[in-house]
Amino acid sequence: MQKRVVFRNTWLPYILVAPQILVTLVFFFWPSWQALESSFYIEDAFGFSREWVGLRNYTELFADPGYLKSFRTTLIFGLCVTFLAMSISLALAVAANRVLRAATVYRTFLIWPYAVAPALAGVIWYFLMNPSLGIVSYWLRALGYDWNHYVNGEQALGMVIVAAAWKQISYNFLFFLAGLQSIPKSLVEAAAIDRAGPGRRFWTIVFPLLSPTTFFLLVVNLVYAFFDTFSLIHATTEGGPADATSILVFRVYNTGFIGQDYGSSAAQSVVLMALVVAMTFVQFRYIDRRVNY
Repeated sequence: MQKRVVFRNTWLPYILVAPQILVTLVFFFWPSWQALESSFYIEDAFGFSREWVGLRNYTELFADPGYLKSFRTTLIFGLCVTFLAMSISLALAVAANRVLRAATVYRTFLIWPYAVAPALAGVIWYFLMNPSLGIVSYWLRALGYDWNHYVNGEQALGMVIVAAAWKQISYNFLFFLAGLQSIPKSLVEAAAIDRAGPGRRFWTIVFPLLSPTTFFLLVVNLVYAFFDTFSLIHATTEGGPADATSILVFRVYNTGFIGQDYGSSAAQSVVLMALVVAMTFVQFRYIDRRVNY
């Protein structure tokens, strides 16, 4: 029999959830409404006057080749960061789950990078990949590969993808490891008795049972790549060279705070929010059907 909590005071449940509702209204719904409203105006740099322009900010956005390039860059960046971070963290979680001696030490070292701030993670990889001083760029030159992300846009994009994925690996590792440890060992042992190899055991038993964790991390990593990587890119490439790493969230900042075009910046933030909402809807509408709970 399932237990239910009964409140004697009718208003008590509403009072308990009021702080969370207030935080959501103040820090999410109100700024979202302000951005949506500002996207239909052109404002001066000091905010003293503004003019209604309707959908002009949106039409100019999608007619701008630079914005369309940032749109493509954001999609490539988000998908690559998500795939790289999740695949590496899954491999590390599987390896750590098999460690018996000093397991706590290994897991602690793998979790530590998550405590690093995104801006600091960007600075670390900036020095590692520096063409003149970086140890990684030195190794690449030793292998005959000329590395210089200051002038090569593809190299710069690759660097920020690796840095963003490295920052997120520890977070994914925690959830994958918890999911692996919750799988009954009797299922894997039964498959081993039936002479199923390690690869087959993983893909037919372990990975399907990890599907709820994988789906959750897929949503979290996409949101992270689209929204939470501004400081990392700002600390490493500042959107360059030639806007090769200027993803949408960085372009919102660059247009609003540097270019002082608040209407266009607000329109870009609305488009970015709509993009993430659409991707999340598709994930829950179609991908969630393949998840076994």
